[in-house]
Amino acid sequence: QVQLVESGGGLVQAGGSLRLSCAASGRTFSRYSMGWFRQAPGKEREFVAAINWSGTSTYYDDSVKGRFTISRDNAKNTVYLQMNSLKPEDTAVYYCAAPQKPFTIVALTTREAYDYWGQGTQVTVSS
Repeated sequence: QVQLVESGGGLVQAGGSLRLSCAASGRTFSRYSMGWFRQAPGKEREFVAAINWSGTSTYYDDSVKGRFTISRDNAKNTVYLQMNSLKPEDTAVYYCAAPQKPFTIVALTTREAYDYWGQGTQVTVSS
């Protein structure tokens, strides 16, 4: 059974940084692309960033490009989201997600590509 557990959220001032982690278990982590999404109150869950199984390709929403960095450590079964220059509009619950099929590369920026989700971690950016 695939399990995804996020950590690293918290309260930070605008301009600050946080690093989120997502620990995966239940299957061979290095075969699966991973994604980060976020959901603010009253809004739809939206794509933030994704990374392919080997870490050689990354994808970002325009709203975070240049500020956030997704990475992975396959030896630790963990994917990270480094968030710099945080803005109040980044406030949301952040979720990591994984697809069911290995070596997925298509549509990684869409919710439909993912089958497994973590419980989320709250990020709050104060102005």
